[in-house]
Amino acid sequence: MHDHAHGHGHDRGPAPRAHRHSHVPNPGRAFAIGVALNLGFVAIELVYGISANSLALLADAGHNFGDVVGLLLAWGAATLATRGPSSRFTYGLRGTTILAALGNAMILLVATGAIAWEAIRRLIDPTSFEGWVVIWVALSGVAINTASALLFMREPKDDLNIRGVYLHMAADAGVSLGVVVAGVAMLYTGWLRLDPVVSLIIAIVILVGTWGLLRESVQLALQAVPEGVDAVMVRRHLAALPGVQEVHDLHIWGMSTTETALTVHLVMPGGHPGDDFLVTVANDIERRFNIGHATLQVETATASVPCALAPDHVV
Repeated sequence: MHDHAHGHGHDRGPAPRAHRHSHVPNPGRAFAIGVALNLGFVAIELVYGISANSLALLADAGHNFGDVVGLLLAWGAATLATRGPSSRFTYGLRGTTILAALGNAMILLVATGAIAWEAIRRLIDPTSFEGWVVIWVALSGVAINTASALLFMREPKDDLNIRGVYLHMAADAGVSLGVVVAGVAMLYTGWLRLDPVVSLIIAIVILVGTWGLLRESVQLALQAVPEGVDAVMVRRHLAALPGVQEVHDLHIWGMSTTETALTVHLVMPGGHPGDDFLVTVANDIERRFNIGHATLQVETATASVPCALAPDHVV
């Protein structure tokens, strides 16, 4: 017996209600402004980085260009995620947000390696640079990256794409501030190796900021239980429902970076509990665990052949 309760309040029940997870954020205005600001700043950093012979500025330009690409990926994915399901893509294109987050993390890791490699080379063979040019350009970066971060501050942080963009913009503001400090220190000390040292610090900051994004996006791509959802507690909740003798074939995964789905078999020897029971359970799962798409299969344990998916090791 297959019964499905999808947890959408507007599909079932007498009183429709808002659904937290059916909406995929798409802050198009914030993305457009962020891309324009950062692309303009990348051009400024490239011009002055080359003229001032500053690796710190060129490294930050490379990082900010990675952010522009990441912004475009996240923006495109957020737009695609709003498309409805089709006969081929039955979940729509919500999964593109996971791919965008993973791609964003990979781009930043490649940029980090390039920055670190060049920084080590210049530690061995330092070159001169124009300090005040670096300082003023980096100060512009502090302003632009802070403004970009503020654009995404009001957006929901439970979306991995939005959270990644916000954290990177905020980190970039701090990185640019570090370049300012290095420029001032080099003017007063004359120690040219401060430039590659700051570049290495930039690489470490990017790596630290990217690691969480990479780990979580890889987990979502592998259909792991999303962060913030306790699968053990979900199983206990389902097992404690009245009439439920056994819970098996429980799966929880991210449909996108904002939406979580669940499927499970409930063994209920007393018979089918009715649609009202299924709707109530689905609503409780959404309220308690932020899982907005629940599919429940009821089994009465009267079949001559037991469920083939009952063992925990069977998928």
